Amino acid sequence: MSTPISGRVGEGAQSEPVNLDEFEAIAREKLPHASYEYFAGGAGDEVSLRENRLAFERIALIPRVLRGGRERSSATSVLGVPVNFPALVAPVAYQQVADPGGELATARAVAVAGTAMCLSSLSTKSLEDVAEASGPARPILFQLYAYRDRGLTDEIVLRAQANGFKALVVTVDVAVHGRREREYRNEFVLPDDCELPCVPVPADHDGPLSPHEVTGLMQSDLNWDDIERFIALSDLPVVIKGVLSAKDASIAAGLGVAGLVVSNHGGRQLDTAIAPIDVVAEIADAVGDQLEVLLDGGVRRGSDVVKAIALGARAVLIARPIVWALTADGQRGVELALSLLEAEINDTLALCGCATLSEVTPELLRRSGL
Repeated sequence: MSTPISGRVGEGAQSEPVNLDEFEAIAREKLPHASYEYFAGGAGDEVSLRENRLAFERIALIPRVLRGGRERSSATSVLGVPVNFPALVAPVAYQQVADPGGELATARAVAVAGTAMCLSSLSTKSLEDVAEASGPARPILFQLYAYRDRGLTDEIVLRAQANGFKALVVTVDVAVHGRREREYRNEFVLPDDCELPCVPVPADHDGPLSPHEVTGLMQSDLNWDDIERFIALSDLPVVIKGVLSAKDASIAAGLGVAGLVVSNHGGRQLDTAIAPIDVVAEIADAVGDQLEVLLDGGVRRGSDVVKAIALGARAVLIARPIVWALTADGQRGVELALSLLEAEINDTLALCGCATLSEVTPELLRRSGL
């Protein structure tokens, strides 16, 4: 019998989490204050951070009944990668801050869960080691921050291809570092033992790095020409992450990108930016079947995943809950979090009268003041 994850989940209680939100209380107690605030915080007044969650709560489900007796499955594929359920682990920086196993622990948990992971450029483990930890199926995508050092940027992309990554996910919403006031207030810097194998840290840099300094190494003038360059650079399908405009989505489709992630960077870049769930349907309509649409931001429940699918997303990406689960109990914590989410997705499908994801349509939804 496995040892329960300990932590205060509710006043005076110590028990294993039964949903994604309950991992956060455990993580908050285990992490140094500055580290917790770094992961938890958003930009400015954190309006977008809150709205990412609240926007889901304004959408009600209208279940269908008496549709049993059919085999149910939440399986699908994302960018050609088969997954047991339509929720992937989002690219999250600096995972060794959460747990010594860092991205290696997350990759192993993802492989056990039968879904996929998008590895951050700001990984504390090498992409080669993460590829090995993910197992022979390599259910991994690589998220790229384009650096001012274009030669090194291209080298990283080709390393990802050589190590079996399935797609290149280019983050496009970091022209500057978001005004993350919790990060500044607590003066968060990376621990001395955190290496960044895919970041061109200057050889003469002295002292710990701050996230703001890391952003300063990135290409601030990224444009559509760069996306075309990445498409031509390797055989990896290119996805762009950080799209909230249907017009930008249409441009991306015209260039031949394979997918896009509707995302406001977890509320960490432009505060008051629209919640992804509020614009995903418009974007999905704009691109049709030209590319795959993913959604990132605010997902905490299986019902959230089903709502995103109904509005046109192929799948969702989960970030903060994975950090909290990793902090709580390393690989096992992430495995538990993903299993809880998968169970909630399947329960939601059953209670909505859907046997497969193809039956999840906008008719299941209504905007509500719940």
